[in-house]
Amino acid sequence: MKRTSKTGFASKWQVIIIVAGGLLSMMTSVQTLADSGDDQARRGEYLARAGNCMGCHTTRGGQPYAGGRKLDTPFGQFVTPNITSDNETGIGRWNEEDFWQALHHGKSRDGRYLYPAFPYTEYTKVTRQDADAIFAYLRSLPAVAQSNPSHTIRSPYDNQSLLYLWRTWYFKEGVYQPDKSKSDEWNRGNYLVQGLGHCNACHTSRNVWGASQDDKLTGGEIMGTYWYAPSLVSPAEAGVGEWSIDDIVELLSTGINSHAVTSGPMATIVRQSLQHLSEQDIRSIAVYLQSLGEKPNSDKAPKKVRKMPERVRQYLVLGEEVYEKHCQDCHGKSGQGVPKMYPPLAGNRSVTMSSPLNTIRSVLYGGYPPATTGNPRPYGMPPFQHLIQDSEIASVVSYIRNAWGNLGSLVSSEDVDKSRGN
Repeated sequence: MKRTSKTGFASKWQVIIIVAGGLLSMMTSVQTLADSGDDQARRGEYLARAGNCMGCHTTRGGQPYAGGRKLDTPFGQFVTPNITSDNETGIGRWNEEDFWQALHHGKSRDGRYLYPAFPYTEYTKVTRQDADAIFAYLRSLPAVAQSNPSHTIRSPYDNQSLLYLWRTWYFKEGVYQPDKSKSDEWNRGNYLVQGLGHCNACHTSRNVWGASQDDKLTGGEIMGTYWYAPSLVSPAEAGVGEWSIDDIVELLSTGINSHAVTSGPMATIVRQSLQHLSEQDIRSIAVYLQSLGEKPNSDKAPKKVRKMPERVRQYLVLGEEVYEKHCQDCHGKSGQGVPKMYPPLAGNRSVTMSSPLNTIRSVLYGGYPPATTGNPRPYGMPPFQHLIQDSEIASVVSYIRNAWGNLGSLVSSEDVDKSRGN
């Protein structure tokens, strides 16, 4: 798709990312901890960033950490709470034990069970020392008096007794225990990914009760967002088992490398959180993720491509015509792209993976990789929903999923319409 440098159309999802991801710029309004001399609070600031706490606990145009962001799920709408030090509307009356109870046990100060829209299912792995540091940081922030709306949870999910059963079945509390057979670096990466980073909150499939099917980062649709978080294990999706550590570090810290570009919600995470982590921590994450990735099986017999029915061939010809008109200038005649500017489409796993959702949404709404220190002027892609019809979007996505040696399922107009989440 044709892309622009700095300028271009802001897509629907890009607006969301600017709102949720650009919140770091609001930090200028927050009291700097460098002046306070509080080492624990400064460490807590770093850990809160690793956990992307501000990303959820700040609404569009709102004060950092004052809450009010609305999270839509199949079970209702959750509203993030104010976690500034205000006594009446925030956590000013909380102590370290109260905060630990929420983070580790998934219980509020008054003993109520918290809904797992707050990822205590992952945060339970955080150590008490780190939890206390995060609390010290939050207490150091200016108090913001802001009352937020209540959750609007549909029946019967608003029943605390039902939540008790959910916890019994699906919640296992416990601080992360290092694997003594692995290196300190691997364990640090595991702790950050499975605990503070709560990557499994997105990169997993969920059952009808909204519970993670496993903690193996095997991919799944992100609840309430209409984005697909790919498997971090499978070489057919986003597994990095065959990548070098340096390549993984580059992607996580800048949002782009010679293999891939982050987009959608992952671009938000890179901008808000990952790019600000220490080089040592990013490398630890890379070491852990590389260890998870399955290596491509070179002994596997190549897939036999069946003879294409004429109606399918004609459908892809229509997609090729759309591609030549709107996409070829940037992504190339052979889908080769331009390194670190316009991602290649030939052999691109994000294009060919089983779910076409992310590719469809990128064509509909466009978008940018994250603006990071390592990639401050990202090249972006304008939206096309106002230029071409759903049938054309379906045909061009089908084409790029099956051109230049790619092999993916076809996409219909109905798939395009569903991807909007209307």
